Amino acid sequence: MASKVSCLYILTVVCWASALWYLSITRPTSSYTGHRQVSSISIARKNVSFGNIRTRPINPHSFDFLINEPNKCEKSIPFLVILISTTHKEFDARQAIRETWGDENNFKGIKIATLFLLGKNTDPVLNQMVEQESQIFHDIIVEDFIDSYHNLTLKTLMGMRWVATFCSKAKYVMKTDSDIFVNMDNLIYKLLKPNTKPRRRYFTGYVINGGPIRDVRSKWYMPRDLYPDSNYPPFCSGTGYIFSADVAELIYKTSLHTRLLHLEDVYVGLCLRKLGIHPFQNSGFNHWKMAYSLCRYRRVITVHQITPEEMHRIWNDMSSKKHLRC
Repeated sequence: MASKVSCLYILTVVCWASALWYLSITRPTSSYTGHRQVSSISIARKNVSFGNIRTRPINPHSFDFLINEPNKCEKSIPFLVILISTTHKEFDARQAIRETWGDENNFKGIKIATLFLLGKNTDPVLNQMVEQESQIFHDIIVEDFIDSYHNLTLKTLMGMRWVATFCSKAKYVMKTDSDIFVNMDNLIYKLLKPNTKPRRRYFTGYVINGGPIRDVRSKWYMPRDLYPDSNYPPFCSGTGYIFSADVAELIYKTSLHTRLLHLEDVYVGLCLRKLGIHPFQNSGFNHWKMAYSLCRYRRVITVHQITPEEMHRIWNDMSSKKHLRC
């Protein structure tokens, strides 16, 4: 019995030795250089494939401009670009802004560029009306995504893309909505201060620290599978925020590799976190309705839920009473 075990053991050793000898003559293990070359090639191939995955946009923003103003910054570099999110039917609001705080000629020696952001409407008549409006005022940009509440993020990214592509040398950018009144004096002279050195990687507004709302009935509902975390990064209310123009390109490029969320201001906050840019709180930005008072409105930068009629009335009152003290 013992001799049989010994024979089996010897046979096993011989088989293993034969197998190892066979592998040694069929693989170039004796040459370390050749072995390293094979490894480096395989590693290089892996890196190429991983690189493609890493650089391939998950949110490519593959939309074309239907209406564009590519030459708006050619003659002179704006100190401030104002991007206003609007819809097709809000002509009265756009016109009120053009005639009040959004007038590009309000400040002598300070170049301001005002632009209204829209997507494509499902009603061709409304698209045609906006096209005619654009031919008159040259202050509208449109991309070919459907204009809807759930596409507000695309609208803002369009504005970021436009600044990065056609107006990258501007100093500052403001993103706001068409129902916002902006106290331009406070914005220009108290916050941005044209005579000071422009900031870089700068972002400010009404900073919100919150988390996703899981109630499906809410306007701001966020599904758990879309955003599983219990907290959002700090973000500025989309009713109005200011950033240095270099941030526009940074956010746009970051968005290409960031899963899209329909809550525009939250999404911008996610991009800022990726970039390591912390938004600064500024109490002058209000994201609520505020009863008009000359002295109260003189202290703020933005006020929400202002109708076109109110915009004219507030602007005229504040402009005609600049000499009055509060």
